[in-house]
Amino acid sequence: MTMTVKLPSPLEHGLRQRSAALGRPASELIREALQAYLANTVDPEASAYGLGKDLFGLHLGPTDLASRRKQIAAGLWADKHDRRTAKR
Repeated sequence: MTMTVKLPSPLEHGLRQRSAALGRPASELIREALQAYLANTVDPEASAYGLGKDLFGLHLGPTDLASRRKQIAAGLWADKHDRRTAKR
């Protein structure tokens, strides 16, 4: 596919100099630069889960907090109450 890109004069000048110094066509340098850029950028459609999925589940602790949350909270509250009454 052929594509036209407008470059500011300093950028065009630098590209032509680099192309001549390396003995490679400017279009090849542009293709390599675009490939590197696209390989190192985050997909804008990526979800929060997709970005952090390698981090999820790394922490230790009860695995069923959501399903037993009321029972766990009641136990913590009872422990706190027991500690407070034991100090008296």
